[in-house]
Amino acid sequence: MELSGQTVVVTGAASGMGAATAELFAERGAKVALFDVERDAVAERATKIGGLAVACDVSDPAAGEAAFALVRDRLGPARVLVNCAGIPQAGNPVVTPDGPPTMEVWNRTIAVHLSGSYNMVRLAANDMAKLPPAGDGGRGVCILVASGAAFDGVPYATPYTAAKGGIVAMALSLARELGAHAIRCCVISPGPIATPMMRHLPQELLDAVAAEVPWPKRCGEPAEFAKLAAHIVENSFLNAAVIRLDGGHRMNFPLKGF
Repeated sequence: MELSGQTVVVTGAASGMGAATAELFAERGAKVALFDVERDAVAERATKIGGLAVACDVSDPAAGEAAFALVRDRLGPARVLVNCAGIPQAGNPVVTPDGPPTMEVWNRTIAVHLSGSYNMVRLAANDMAKLPPAGDGGRGVCILVASGAAFDGVPYATPYTAAKGGIVAMALSLARELGAHAIRCCVISPGPIATPMMRHLPQELLDAVAAEVPWPKRCGEPAEFAKLAAHIVENSFLNAAVIRLDGGHRMNFPLKGF
């Protein structure tokens, strides 16, 4: 599917991978709606690329419904969804000196990453299913974002690991169901990418992670994520794929806590 002229929703678009994706898609001629909870930041980003800024918490069903209604009204129904929205993951041990942790971090992490992904897909796919086929015969593409954590068993990050594992599990299920509507679904699973969310992690951990990337020995760039997202849209035979974007990195956490 060609990006030019298509309506695209990118969540988490105020910074990082979402911002880079929105920028690249706009450069390729897409009409981009930028979703984010950071109202001022996403408005500034949208102004820079000529996109539509939409304040939206992806985990909120009503907010999502209002956001997609606005997109339909202003840009037309979206043919592409790239769901980059996420929240920082700090150390969350299961056993602590003070006893069991509360459920607050678990609930919010699952709500944003996993339930938020489903919320965005359910809304986007129902709009896509009503569209006429595009040039490649497809009606739409949904791209979700997982993490190397889904495969590599990160300690002290069980809520995040579980949420990202759930997103990986969604790929084939969604692709099989949505294929009946000519909608594709893929998952990008980034490794260490130099985003604002990464800066919440301890520098000791960041240095250790970058050193363990086989090649190139650095963190990835948000622009590299954006290029892969564009390729998924444009390559009509990519479906149900979970693509690791990590330079060959496999997580190794020798630290006992963050």
